[in-house]
Amino acid sequence: MFPAPFGLSPAAHKRAFFAALVTTLIAFLAMSPINAPLKTEAAPNGIVSWELARTLDRSLEMLASWDELTRLHAALGLGFDYVFMLAYGAALALGCGLIARGQRGWRRQLGVGLAWGALLAVALDAVENYALIRLLFGARRELWAELAFGCAAPKFALAAAGLLYVIAVPLWGRVRGSGR
Repeated sequence: MFPAPFGLSPAAHKRAFFAALVTTLIAFLAMSPINAPLKTEAAPNGIVSWELARTLDRSLEMLASWDELTRLHAALGLGFDYVFMLAYGAALALGCGLIARGQRGWRRQLGVGLAWGALLAVALDAVENYALIRLLFGARRELWAELAFGCAAPKFALAAAGLLYVIAVPLWGRVRGSGR
């Protein structure tokens, strides 16, 4: 079971969640101008395109579309992402745990699982960033592009599932409650 979570009272859990959420939003806003120059024809979604490049050739095509300054933006963004991942991981884990507290049965278990999934997403994100840093600094092995993709795809899936849970389960409860 998700450790209550981490021994927090319900009130402390809410405060921790909102602090992590605000930190996530601030970090996201701070990262936007860093990542904006990474959007090119070869990488239409910027860093996300690169994370999901999947092959060395595709990854190198994206890197070639960035000039030296843009590559510095990529390096700064990858470094700052280590801070961002802690914030979003905490927000998602605490959010899923917070919603799960008020649920029973499979909805509670799903929330607990997704809270742990958020922490797994952070670990995957860290490995993905390491692979991208290796590529950015000149490594030319297919392994690094494949590893980045292999970590990015489940990271995005886990984060999306956690976010969907945090949004949908309370809405579902309201819809069911209003129909009575």
